Order: sequence, then structure tokens, then C-alpha cells
Amino acid sequence: MNDVDTVVVGAGLAGLGMGIRLRRLAAAGEGRGSFVVLERADEVGGTWRDNVYPGVACDIPSHLYSYSFRTKPDWTRLYPSGAELQDYLREAARDEGVLPHLRFGEPVTDARWDEDAARWLVTTPVARYRARALVSAVGRLSEPRIPAVGALEGFPGPVVHTAAWDPGLNLAGARVGLVGTGASAVQLLPHLARAADHVTVFQRSAPYVVPRGDRVYDEHELAALADAGERDRLRDRLFWEAEAGFPARLGAAEAIGALRERAAAHLRAQVRDPRLRAALTPDYEIGCKRVLLSDDFYPALQRANVTLETSALDRLEGASAVAASGARHQLDVLVFATGFHAARPPFAELVTGRDGIRLADRWAQGMRAYASTVVHGFPNLFVLDGPNASLGHNSAVYMIETQLEYVLGALDHLARSDAPLEIPLEAEDAYVAELDAAARDTVWLSGCTSWYVDELSGRLTLLWPGYAHTFRERNGTFDAAAFRVPVAG
Repeated sequence: MNDVDTVVVGAGLAGLGMGIRLRRLAAAGEGRGSFVVLERADEVGGTWRDNVYPGVACDIPSHLYSYSFRTKPDWTRLYPSGAELQDYLREAARDEGVLPHLRFGEPVTDARWDEDAARWLVTTPVARYRARALVSAVGRLSEPRIPAVGALEGFPGPVVHTAAWDPGLNLAGARVGLVGTGASAVQLLPHLARAADHVTVFQRSAPYVVPRGDRVYDEHELAALADAGERDRLRDRLFWEAEAGFPARLGAAEAIGALRERAAAHLRAQVRDPRLRAALTPDYEIGCKRVLLSDDFYPALQRANVTLETSALDRLEGASAVAASGARHQLDVLVFATGFHAARPPFAELVTGRDGIRLADRWAQGMRAYASTVVHGFPNLFVLDGPNASLGHNSAVYMIETQLEYVLGALDHLARSDAPLEIPLEAEDAYVAELDAAARDTVWLSGCTSWYVDELSGRLTLLWPGYAHTFRERNGTFDAAAFRVPVAG
């Protein structure tokens, strides 16, 4: 049994950020005790380690989608590629001294609260850990989702998900089926269209697409960004520009109209064929699903070797892919760009709190947590990038850093107290009810099906229904008073 103060699960942006902050505090003599970061893979990176399909990139600007406490002067582009982000995270782990705390190849198979010891017992295939605090940093984009497709197992060719891309996959002369038209699909299609003999795109619903406008930073910009103050000013400007996009998510008529027209103008400019343009026009309000950024998706769809199938893939009959429309398409390779199990993370099946209750059962009606971080019945558990801690309009890194401050404050409190920290049910209920009420009139609950919304309860469980800066105002500081059980009387 390995005794540590804190176990962090996952070495993506959130888990690595937690490790960096803990390591820096320890180096400054302000440590919160010993810690390990458990990672199932063989290196850091999370999303940016796993997703290596051609064209993978971030849709948040480089200088905003990076740690504020570790800015990078030499981002090459306005929007970072997946490879550049992965290099940034590898370098951060190495230079910040986190590598000795990392345990690669150790997927958590069980994590349970020991009431008598007031400790978390965490099991991996190679070790067991006993820790006072458990930090879940497994993220939202870690478990690929493949939809139910009839007779998929009978397909004779390669089947891949974008999150498990095979770099050795030979597409020359192949007929490729691309399932999905979300964020990964719009990045991947132009590359598939250039490499394959033919590509059939299965579109369940048309996405809204706006111009990406990516570009390389020139030498004058890079020279200016060598100054840390200039990087901070750029980051601040990018942040508030992103915040200005939130009123459209509230359905504000002028803001949402402007965003809708921006997408419509992009479609008109790039797609001249009225029939294809109609097929690519969404039938739901803009913002209800993720708004995509691309300058080459629509042109790729109009290549002679690309077919748009305007219905979902229903089943496979050998190499014949049968769409919901009844149309048949002969394929050699099948690529799923169908996202992740985001609203119901499989990791919750492995976590057991007080009275033998699994986190997955506690979240049977959708994820929920006080301050979007702590869950009733699960003492000393902190969930990063979990319930209502993501955004549909700004940088996830900002939200993660807000939660890191909250967790560090909680660890400070635990260092001074023998009692475990467990949020009362009343506090969690009140917080969740407030967020549900705030979400009710947002565009995300306007009627479409999206991964932002829990499919069973219909609740908005992934996104914070407000501005990013209000999340920090509300949840950026740990408050021990919230954990006191109200006295009846």
C-alpha cells in the first residue's frame, strides 16, 4: 500500500495542471503534502495525446488555450494544432518537475472511500494507494462513443474512431465512410478527401459552421510576444472577445441573429449549389450544438469524390453501408467521428463513496456537484472538468484553473483539520437548482440533441450556463462554511 496525501487521476490538461500547481507549491515550501498522478497511458496529454487524426487542432486560440501560469511565447499559429499542444504539455511536465510524480500505465480500476480510515483506497493493476484526497481529472473527451450500428462487427474493412486513429492506415484507392459532421469530422474530411478514392459523409444533422480564419504568427508578432506582459495582454483581449459571444447562447435576439447570419453568409459564400446548401442548413437554433470553425469543410464536401448522405448510418451488410434513408454505399474503410461519452463518464462506475454508493448511481439523473467540483456522499473527492464546469463559448483552461484554485484551498483546509470535507446535500441541491434555472432559457435547451445535455434527464450537465468570469467569481475560492451541516431548530 502506497500512502500519499493526494491521488490525481489523469494527466491531461486538468491533471497535469493540478500536478504543476502542487509541485510549485512544494518547491516554494508551501506544499500540500505528497501526491501522485495516475495515468493509464504511457505519456501525458489526454485529449491531445489520443487524438492524432489528420488535421486535429483546437478551436480556441493558442494563447488562451494554455496555462496562465505557463504562457508560451512561440505558438506558431492563432489556433494550435494537436501536435503543438501535445508538445506544450510534454514540455510542461518535464520542466515543471512533475515527471517523478507520474505513474504511467496505471489505469484506476477501483476507488472507494474507507469510512473508518477516512481515506480513499485507489487500485490500479500494479499498485494500491491510500490517500486523503482524490482528484478526478479524467476529462470529458476520454471515452470514445460509437453509435449503435447494426452488424458493425461484420464489416470486412478497418473501423476506426478519430480518438484512436491509426497513423498507418492506408487510404489510397479506398472508399471511406465518415460518420458524423461534428468538430472532428470537419477537420478530418479535407484530409480524407485528398487521400481516398471516395468519401461518403453520413450526416445525422447539419452543423453550423463559421469561418476559422487561422493563420501563422509573423516574425513581428513573435518578437512582441517574447514579452510576458504582451502575452498576458493578448490573453486578456482574447478572453473578453470570447466572453462577448455568450449573449448569443442566452438567445439574445441581436446577438444570436448576428451569429446566425455569420454562419449563413459563410455557407452562401462557399456553397453555390442551392440543393447542397439546403442539405447543409441546420434545422435547429444556432449554438444549441457546438458551433464549428472551418474554412475547408464546405469546399471538401463539394469535391467530385465526396458524397453527402443526409441521414445517419443505420446498418452494415458486409461492405455495404445502409443509411437511414435506405441509400446504400459501398465502403472499404469506416471512420467514426462521433464524439465521446461526455455527459456520463465511465470513470464514475469505478468510484464508490459513503455507504457503498457508486458515483455513477449518484449521477443517475445526470452529473451534479456543488461548485461544480464536490459531490455529496463522496468526502474529499474533487472533480475537475466535470458537472457544469465546461463552456460553449470560451476556453476550458480558464475553467480548469478556476477549479484548481478551489481544490488547493480545500487541500489547505484538510491540512489543518482532521475532519473529511463532504458537502451537505442541501447545499448541492440548492446549487444544482440554481444552475438548472439559469440553463432553462439558454439556446442549449432549445430542442436539439447534443452532448452538452444528459440524454436521460434532459438537464444541461456539461456547460456552465453563464459567462466564464462569473464561474470564477462564484467558484474560484474555497469556502469551508459551505460544508457545515445546517443545524435544525
